[in-house]
Amino acid sequence: MDLWRIERELRADGLESICGVDEAGRGPLAGPVFAAAVALPPDVDLPGLGDSKKLSEKVRERLYGEIAEKALDYSIASASSEEIDDLNILNATFLAMNRAFDGLASRPAIALIDGNRDPRIKCRSKCIVGGDGKSASIAAASILAKVARDRHMLAMAERYPQYGFEKHKGYGTKLHYERLCEYGPSEIHRQTFLKKWKAAEGKTSARQRFVGDGHWASRPGRDPRAGARQRGKWGERIALEHLEKKGYACVAEGYTSRFGEIDLIVKNGECLVFTEVKLRKNSSFAHAREFVDREKQRRITATANLWLASHETKLQPRFDVIEVYAPDGVDTVSPEVIHIENAF
Repeated sequence: MDLWRIERELRADGLESICGVDEAGRGPLAGPVFAAAVALPPDVDLPGLGDSKKLSEKVRERLYGEIAEKALDYSIASASSEEIDDLNILNATFLAMNRAFDGLASRPAIALIDGNRDPRIKCRSKCIVGGDGKSASIAAASILAKVARDRHMLAMAERYPQYGFEKHKGYGTKLHYERLCEYGPSEIHRQTFLKKWKAAEGKTSARQRFVGDGHWASRPGRDPRAGARQRGKWGERIALEHLEKKGYACVAEGYTSRFGEIDLIVKNGECLVFTEVKLRKNSSFAHAREFVDREKQRRITATANLWLASHETKLQPRFDVIEVYAPDGVDTVSPEVIHIENAF
């Protein structure tokens, strides 16, 4: 992926001053959401630059220093957990993005925004879905925001050592929920993100229990994964319908190997697309691509290689992610579908 293509095209159109804007921390149960705005010199050398979520912590830390040193201008800002509760996570993210943009020393000609929603900053802007993997400016912003937030949560781990923030950075892991059950929420927890947990704490019935990934497990003897599988199949059906409307053709619905599973295999033009589908039911979850980490990518790639070894094809393999966002639950509304091509 040529991370500088978008910037070169914009400069060719006369837009010399460009900044990228991205956020980090929409999904956690605790702590602020961070955002960064970065203006880079044309084709500056930043080895390893890419989507912050696909980089190791060591590489992110190195790039943070290099970006801060070489950028023409940059700014990092946040919106607090209180502001998230007051405004909701989407509007709080927009607030953090606007604060970061307003912190730049000079106003650029255009801002490239990661995602498909315009935060309405005071500048001409262009939204790019999966922008942190397509634009050098957005990738740089994603790294600054991610590292700044991680550093903040490490500081919070010292202030609130009982929660283990240094391990999960505030995301809803099993450990985090266990510590919440033991100690209750802190001042930096997002109260609106804890409704499920609070409801679970208020229930004393032995027929149900709350497990660490935020789902309800039924009484002993029932499979707690059955509902999740049903929801997953619904999300995959929605994703396939979305792809077929775009001209894709279905090759296989689901392929499982000893390494893992691929949700959909479709073809479009000269590409054979191995597709991971993520269903999100509320905004407290992180973006889908945050859950397709390096280990998940490795399993998907290994499974795809097994499929290719047993099927003759001249099509070029590609890996996409589709996020199906259904805040009102499955089978009730037409959900928002976000298709991220060349996700990894």
